[in-house]
Amino acid sequence: MILITWEELKEQCLSCKKCKLSETRTNVVFGDGNPESEVLFIGEGPGAQEDASGLPFVGRAGKLLDDMLAMIGLDRSQIFIANIVKCRPPNNRDPLAEEQEICIEWLRAQTALMRPKIIVCLGRIAAQVIIRPDFKITQEHGKWFVKANTHMMATLHPAALLRDPRRRPGSFEDFESLRLKITEICERTELK
Repeated sequence: MILITWEELKEQCLSCKKCKLSETRTNVVFGDGNPESEVLFIGEGPGAQEDASGLPFVGRAGKLLDDMLAMIGLDRSQIFIANIVKCRPPNNRDPLAEEQEICIEWLRAQTALMRPKIIVCLGRIAAQVIIRPDFKITQEHGKWFVKANTHMMATLHPAALLRDPRRRPGSFEDFESLRLKITEICERTELK
């Protein structure tokens, strides 16, 4: 994919019909936040509320994510949030491999334009696509990996934390590790 401007990329993505998910979506969920951020959060794909609004992480899981960001002095204006797939899979099923392969080009272009210093994968699917195919989210969340000078970590998906609140302390530790990494390597990201 040839690098274009952020606005051109968004315009092209919003009209994408490369896979069958385009037939059932209400809105493409391009992403939200600051495209010049040093920190990129990546989820797996939009749910029903995200499909309706066109924005990522707007439901209960999004509220929990906002709370976790606030705990370390961040908000959405300081990061960018995107997904592996930009359209909602029917019935919130996991995105199919072929859907991920087609749609990942949008995320690659976003990442190339942003050049984030830190990527945080939200959940197993994002971690397996971005960090490593055999990534074990329950065992490896909070651990840092470096690929192409980008520091990467995965944490449990906020929706998983809503289903099993006992896992929240581990995720809070992940976010504390993120806060320390931002302080260590980011130049423009000021924690509140």
